[in-house]
Amino acid sequence: MLVESLKISVLRPLLPLWNAVTLATLPLQTWAGASYVHRWIGALQTWRKSSWLMRHAEVIGGILLILLFGLAPFVPNALTGLLLAACGGWWFLLTITDDRSSTASLSAHADAQEQTGATSGDTSPAQLGFTPIHLLVLLYWGVTIVATALSPVRNAAIPGLAKFTLYLLGFALMARVLRSPQIRNWIITLYLHVALLVSSYGLRQWFFGAEALATWVDPTSPLSKTTRVYSYLGNPNLLAGYLIPAVVFSAVAIVAWKGWLPKLLAIVMFGVNSACMLVTFSRGGWIGMVVAMFVLAVLLVDWWSVHLPRVWRKLALPVVLGGSITVVVLAVLFVAPVRDRVLSMFLGRGDTSNNFRINVWIAVLDMIRAYPILGIGPGNVAFRQVYVLFQRPKFNALGAYSVFLEVAVETGLVGLTCFLWLLIVTVYQGLSQLQHLRKAGNPQALWLIAAISTLFGMLGHGLVDTVWFRPEVNTLWWLMMATIASYYRPTPAVARVPSLEEPT
Repeated sequence: MLVESLKISVLRPLLPLWNAVTLATLPLQTWAGASYVHRWIGALQTWRKSSWLMRHAEVIGGILLILLFGLAPFVPNALTGLLLAACGGWWFLLTITDDRSSTASLSAHADAQEQTGATSGDTSPAQLGFTPIHLLVLLYWGVTIVATALSPVRNAAIPGLAKFTLYLLGFALMARVLRSPQIRNWIITLYLHVALLVSSYGLRQWFFGAEALATWVDPTSPLSKTTRVYSYLGNPNLLAGYLIPAVVFSAVAIVAWKGWLPKLLAIVMFGVNSACMLVTFSRGGWIGMVVAMFVLAVLLVDWWSVHLPRVWRKLALPVVLGGSITVVVLAVLFVAPVRDRVLSMFLGRGDTSNNFRINVWIAVLDMIRAYPILGIGPGNVAFRQVYVLFQRPKFNALGAYSVFLEVAVETGLVGLTCFLWLLIVTVYQGLSQLQHLRKAGNPQALWLIAAISTLFGMLGHGLVDTVWFRPEVNTLWWLMMATIASYYRPTPAVARVPSLEEPT
C-alpha cells in the first residue's frame, strides 16, 4: 500500500504534462467543428448517395491495399508508388464524399462491433476516424515540407518529399478502412501468405545456394562462404526487415485464427518465416526480431494474466521471459553460425560491416551538426548530394544506416523531436485501446498486440540500418501505424498512463 501511495503521489503532479504530451485529452471533435479545413469534408456527399460504386467504397479501398501488399515484394518501386498514389486518390474521394450526418451513428455501430468482435464489413470506415496519431503525422509532414523548402539541395529533396507524401497517403487510407475488422483480417491474411511465399523462396536459396549480389559478409570472418538469402527482395537486410512483421503476426495468428487447419497453417508460417529470418544472417534483423518477440511476450502475458490463478499472475511474465532468454542464449552457445554472427557485433572496427557503419555514422553526425535545425531535406537523392561533402574516403553510402540518424539528418532536430513525439503518442494510444479491448474481451486486440510489438521490432532493426525506408518495408511500417490508429476510440474520461499491471 505504501508503494502504491508513493506512486500515486509522484505521478499525480505529472499527469497534466503526460496528458499534454500524449494528446490524451485533446478535444478532436471540438477542433473538427472549428476547423476550416474540416469543412470541405462531405462536400460531395450528395453524389455519393446516388453512386453505385461508392456503396462499396470501403471494399474497393481494401482491394487497393491488397494489391499494394500483394505485389510489393515482386514489382519495381515505381509500380508500388503508383499503387500508393491510387490509394491516396481513393482516400481523398472517400473523405470528400463522407456523409457527415451519419458519422455519429456509424461511430456507435463501430463501437458495438468492436465490443462483440464481429467481422462484418459494414462498419465505421465511412467515419472520418481522425486520431491524435493523424495529428502528429500531419505535423511531421509539415516539418518535412519546411525542411524541403529550406534544403541546401532543394531540387534533390523534392522527390524525397513526394515519396514521403505517397507513404502518408497510403497510411491515411489504411487507417480508415482497417477500422473494419473484416478488411483488417483480409490485409493481415494476405500479407502472411505473401510472406510465406517470400520466405519459402528464401529457404530454397539456403538449401540450393544463391549468388551474392554484393559483399554482405566480412571476407575475413568464418561466415565468408555462408549463403545469406535475399529471396525476391535482392538484399538479406531488406528481407529481414520485411519478415519482422511476418514472424510476429504469424505467431499471433496461431492464437487468433480459429480451427485446427488455420492454426496449423499459422504454425507453418511462423516456422518458415523464423527460419528464413535466421538464414538472412542480418544482425539488425535479429535484433529487431528479438525486440519484437520480447514485447509480444510481455503483451500476451498481460492479455492472458486475467485468466490465470493469482499466484501465476506474478510468475507468468518472469517464466516466459526467462524461457525466451534461455532459447536465445542456447542458440548463441551451440549454433556456430549464429554465435559467429552475434559475436561480430562486438568486434567494433574489427568487422568490416561495423567499420563501414561507424564511418558513415561519424559523417552523418557531422552533417547533423552542419544542418541541426531542419536538416538537408528528405530522400536518398538529397542525402547523396550532401554526404559526399562529409564522407570518409572509400565509404560511400546511400543512407545514414540508422533510422533515427536518418530522420535527424533529413529534418533536423525539429523533425527528430516530432518523430519521437509521434512514436510516444502511437504507443500510448495502442496500449490505451488495448486496455479497453481487454475489458471487452475482444479477440481483435490480438492484432493490435502484434502491431505494437512489430513497431518496436522495426525500430530495433532501424537502429543500425535504413532498409526501413525502402518501399517493401516502409509500407509495412505505416501499416503498423495505421493498424494502431484504426483501433482508436475517443474516451471522455481523464487519461492516465496505462499500466500493464493494472487489474481488470
